[in-house]
Amino acid sequence: MLHLRISVPGDLTVGVLDVLERQPAVSGLAVIEGASRRPVGDIVLADVAREAVNVIIDELVELGVQREGTLQVETVDTWVSQRAFDAERIAPGSSADSVVWTDVTAQAYGNSELNWTYLSFMCLATLIAGIAIVLDSQILVIGAMVLGPEFGPIAALGVALVRRRFHLLRLALGTLVVGFVVAITVTCVAGLVGKALGWVTVEGFTAPRPETAFIYTPDRWSFIVAVIAGAAGVLSLTSARVGGLSGVFISVTTVPAAGNIALGLAFGQLAEVRGSALQLVVNIFGMALAGWLTLAFQKTVWNRFADRRERLRQRIRGSR
Repeated sequence: MLHLRISVPGDLTVGVLDVLERQPAVSGLAVIEGASRRPVGDIVLADVAREAVNVIIDELVELGVQREGTLQVETVDTWVSQRAFDAERIAPGSSADSVVWTDVTAQAYGNSELNWTYLSFMCLATLIAGIAIVLDSQILVIGAMVLGPEFGPIAALGVALVRRRFHLLRLALGTLVVGFVVAITVTCVAGLVGKALGWVTVEGFTAPRPETAFIYTPDRWSFIVAVIAGAAGVLSLTSARVGGLSGVFISVTTVPAAGNIALGLAFGQLAEVRGSALQLVVNIFGMALAGWLTLAFQKTVWNRFADRRERLRQRIRGSR
């Protein structure tokens, strides 16, 4: 169940109420007249079954609610209402499977913003990955994977393609490129400092590393894991039941590959740079492709549910 809070000028209130009253998935509806100061107007409150909220939001956007006022969507964790139960039962599909596209798009924009926090996490994660490579430690590699924030803009690539938001596509690509370039540069400088201090040697870096050799030796399994992880990650972001996102972070070799690129540049080991760069590209491409296909599939499925819901609404109106 979702709660909508709509602040609109008085001349839009009638249209908003008409949209909400026509939907059987709306279980609760209230109007507080004159309560809104900015914009000057009314506040409309509605409880809506999650499965039907996309259609309602699309109609409200057509009215211009987003231009003249504000629309907030909040998750209701606990509710006790027979009308709400009936609304969810009538709405086709499962609440946990439904995708609230407004929420997904807003998350994509937020996760794709290039800011100091994102760059800091990228640099710290890549530095830990560099240390993990020097020590040949899989535990530190996993820690670097979990700390890395790169999955957000990777998932945003799929959202941008499905929703045709090309500004989001450019934003996500720019954040990915700049983030990895900055992180690799910082880690490369750190590697050069370690080399000058004698903490890390070329011999130590090029010695056999059985625990972390997979970072610079991509194979078909690298792509397969990236595809599976990308699909799981997108499902975790779009579903009402988030549970698998942490598994994505420890499945793909993006940040560790960036760390190995940085050390390879610092020590002049171009073979490892090439292998790690290929590993990085394979993982990003696999996750982005899987995210796009997963979102496209979800959109197709929920469009069919929307058609069923419209037919059901017409039958309900005809029986009155």
